[in-house]
Parts: sequence; C-alpha cells; structure tokens
Amino acid sequence: MREIARQSRLASDVANSQVQISTGKRIQRTSDDPVAAARAANIRARQSDGTAWARNVGLGTALVNQADTALASVSNLLARAQELTLAASNPSTNTSDRATLAVEMTAIADEIDVLSASKSALGGPLFSATAPMAMRFDKDTVFAPVPSRSAAFDVAGTAISTQLRSAGTAIAAGNVAQLSTSLTSVKASIDHVADARAEIGINAGRLERLRDTQAGNSIALAAERSTLEDTDLTSAIARLNGQTITLEAAQAAFARINRRTLIDILG
Repeated sequence: MREIARQSRLASDVANSQVQISTGKRIQRTSDDPVAAARAANIRARQSDGTAWARNVGLGTALVNQADTALASVSNLLARAQELTLAASNPSTNTSDRATLAVEMTAIADEIDVLSASKSALGGPLFSATAPMAMRFDKDTVFAPVPSRSAAFDVAGTAISTQLRSAGTAIAAGNVAQLSTSLTSVKASIDHVADARAEIGINAGRLERLRDTQAGNSIALAAERSTLEDTDLTSAIARLNGQTITLEAAQAAFARINRRTLIDILG
C-alpha cells in the first residue's frame, strides 16, 4: 500500500509538471508557492492600476494636443486682428474700408468664441467653463492638462472676443483714442494666449515623461511577474524526464514483484 501511495504521488508530480509545461505557468494553485502567488497578485493589481493610468496619460496627451491646436488658431486670428487694428489706425483709411475691417474683426471674435467652446474627445467642453478638469496620472500625480476657458480666453477678466468686438466698434467709428486702447488690448491678448500655450506645452512634456516612466515600470513588473509565475521550460522538462523515469522504474519493479508466486518466494 505504501508503494502504491508513493507511485500515486509520482504520477501526480508528473501530471503537475506536464501542466506547467503545457500552460507555461509554474503556479497553478496558491498552495504551489504561497509567497510567490501573493507577490504575483500584488503585481497584477499594480499592472491593473498602471493600465488605467496609461489610458489617462493617453487621454491627457490627446487633450493638450487638441487645446494647443485650438490656441494656435487663436494666435493666428489675433495676429490678423492686430493687422486690422493697425490698418484702421492709418489716417488714410476711409469710412468704407473701416466698415470692412470692422466686419472682419467681428468675424474673428465669432471664430474665437467657437474655439473657446470646442468639445473634447470625452464629449464635454475642452476648456471647462468652471474649474479645469483634473486627472490622475499615477498614485502621486494629479493635475489639469488643459486650462479653464477663462484662464485661456479672458484677459484682465474680459473675454478676448468681447475686446475684439469693442475694437470692431472703434474701427467702424474711426475713434482714434479707442483704437489705441484696442491695439494695446490685442497685444495683451496675443501675449496671454502665448502664455496659455506655454503652460499647455509644459503639461505635454510632463505627460510624455510620465508615459516613459510608466512604460519602464510596465516592463519591469511584467518581467518580475514572469519570473514568479512562468515555467522555466528547460528545468521543467528535465524534471519531467526524471519523474517519468522514476515512475516507470517503480511501476516496472512493482509489476515484477507482484508476478512472483508463493512457490517463487519459498524457493
């Protein structure tokens, strides 16, 4: 009976080795290696967190790229608004020309309003009307990749588009003093948008560094988990061969012993 029990254990060991080789996983049950199984479970949880944070980094990168594109368009529009204001300030500009310039200035203000109301990939406002949307990018890093609408599109508490419409009114009226004020406000708006783009650029760089760090961590965790869970095929195959030989030898010896009769034993 003891021999039968021993051969059963050998057969079980052979079966376990075969499963480890076929699945590529060394740990089939927690009892196979409790310490390694616990460590592997912790790594799986960290990998799950890392996957979620990587998605957030990807989304944050998409948002800053979209916001930078929008503000680049605003910069171009403001440059044109500055040209219009300078042209209207020229004494040789007649009433008809000023009217045309004023219409274009109003159209620029409308375009900037459209850009300020851009929708993000999430379907909501790209530039939040309230506080900017903060996102978590790892366990220690939370920040808003895109500024709020007021932070990007307001100068001294007044929307850029409102200032441009005031400039359009001054252009149409030929108000020299108001045109001078409008030119100053347009220049301030250009500087303000440049600062907003610089902030977005800083956030983009930060997200890029986070992405690189997370990629490195992901590789390290995958390698550690593989060390804990995956089967070393060379060792496993050698062990399986040894177990198979031992089992076959035990079975053969047991069969020969069982073939002996009482006469053979007495003889």
